[in-house]
Amino acid sequence: MKALIFAAGLGERMRPLTDSTPKPLLMVAGKPLVVWHLEKLAAIGVRDVVINTSWLADQFPQALGDGARWGLRLHYSYEGTRPLETGGGMLHALPLLGDEPFLLVNGDIWTDADFARLPREPAGLAHLVMVDRPPQATQGDFALDADGLVRSDGAHRLTYAGLGVYRPQLLDDWRSHSDDAGAGETPPRFRLAPILRAHMAAGRIGGEHHRGQWTDVGTPQRLQELNESLASGIA
Repeated sequence: MKALIFAAGLGERMRPLTDSTPKPLLMVAGKPLVVWHLEKLAAIGVRDVVINTSWLADQFPQALGDGARWGLRLHYSYEGTRPLETGGGMLHALPLLGDEPFLLVNGDIWTDADFARLPREPAGLAHLVMVDRPPQATQGDFALDADGLVRSDGAHRLTYAGLGVYRPQLLDDWRSHSDDAGAGETPPRFRLAPILRAHMAAGRIGGEHHRGQWTDVGTPQRLQELNESLASGIA
């Protein structure tokens, strides 16, 4: 199995820290945030990891090299100076990922979720890890039903954790499910969520509820809180 790490965001809410450092390269408990993911991916036998980049892209190979120190092969999917959004970023990276299911993790989260528990072959087009709604996302993203299917709406909405397993076929005919203005650009720039919602209606998106530790490291305050919790042994 290969993996994709989303690392192309501008990190605007994290400024001024991200004026000179991409968010996934900010330090968490003595090492870059993205390195926590690389270590976990290597531990479950992943060998090829694609990292999509845009903002301060040259810093990633400078900091991470070719991945050999973790027993990995890193491949960089440069999107240009303007990120392609989640859907466009995934589409742009597919030539490096191949035709088999791949693990996807956002480069700006921290979690104690066990990557080894994720299915190597999702039953449908994707398997999403969901978490309880954090204070900054009170509306939630999707609902998880009793059969393990993710729905676009429901009585108890959860937040997508930025972690899951995806089949490349999810993006087949993506244009019919996207109305984003950037979809007509070259390369296309579009969000993944509308494509996921379209396939949820057909029962093709599964998931699970992770009840352990998870942080969207989106602001300087949450970065500080994560560092403090790791230092104290809480996380």
